[in-house]
Amino acid sequence: MKVTKAQVEANRAHIVETACTLFRERGYDGIGVAELMATAGLTHGGFYRHFASKAELMAEAAACGVAKTRSLMDGVDMADFISHYLSREHRDDRSGGCTLAALSGDAARQPDAIKATFATGLENMLADLLATGGTRNEEELRHARARTIDTVAHALGALVLSRACPDDSPLADEILQTCRTAILESREAQMTTG
Repeated sequence: MKVTKAQVEANRAHIVETACTLFRERGYDGIGVAELMATAGLTHGGFYRHFASKAELMAEAAACGVAKTRSLMDGVDMADFISHYLSREHRDDRSGGCTLAALSGDAARQPDAIKATFATGLENMLADLLATGGTRNEEELRHARARTIDTVAHALGALVLSRACPDDSPLADEILQTCRTAILESREAQMTTG
């Protein structure tokens, strides 16, 4: 039976979505093409009709995951976003959580195309966060960007460190609480001092 173009596109999107979830949960090396395709409900042989390589899928899945994280930020107050991002719920949701936190370490050891996907995703997230700050001159924008990079790196690093601890470790929760409080207090201080 001939598969329609629409079905081919739907299958490809389903593979990317499945990969996005599995890569965040297990890392790039933690899932092979055969298991990924089986989880997607498709045959292993069909993979190469959709993608030239696993690396191509990794880049698309990373872009998909970063877009999901960005959509969670849409219209959300930064304090609320940080409170959720550094929550136990988000920490424990490895397969559905932030792609940058789940895979940045893996991406650092991948080809430049995958690194470029992460860099583009991060740039887009920074642009989204900076867009909520209103009109600024060049110097204010440079300082705001530096503060935003600091906030994102602090939050992402806290999540990664917390995930590196055993699930029942008091340290895992302490890292989240300490960093969440520090980030929110720092942002509040920046807002009151201008």
